[in-house]
Amino acid sequence: GSASSQSMRKFSCVTLSTKQLNIQNLVSYEKQQVPTDAIMFITTKGIKICVCANQRWVQTAIKRIDGRRAAK
Repeated sequence: GSASSQSMRKFSCVTLSTKQLNIQNLVSYEKQQVPTDAIMFITTKGIKICVCANQRWVQTAIKRIDGRRAAK
C-alpha cells in the first residue's frame, strides 16, 4: 500500500451505533477487531457508521453487500 492509503485506515470504531441501518443505503463495509469487534459500514453519502458485529441484521447487510459486489 502507498502512504496515502495508510492514513485512510486510521478511522477506527470507538462508539458503536445500536440502531439498525437501512441496508439499501449501505455501499461498503470494513471489519475491525481493534479497539473493539465491529463492522464499519459506509453509506451512499460516504458516512462511516460503526455497529456491533454480532447483530443479526449486520450479518444480513454484509451478505447483501457481498452479493451486490459479486453481481457486478
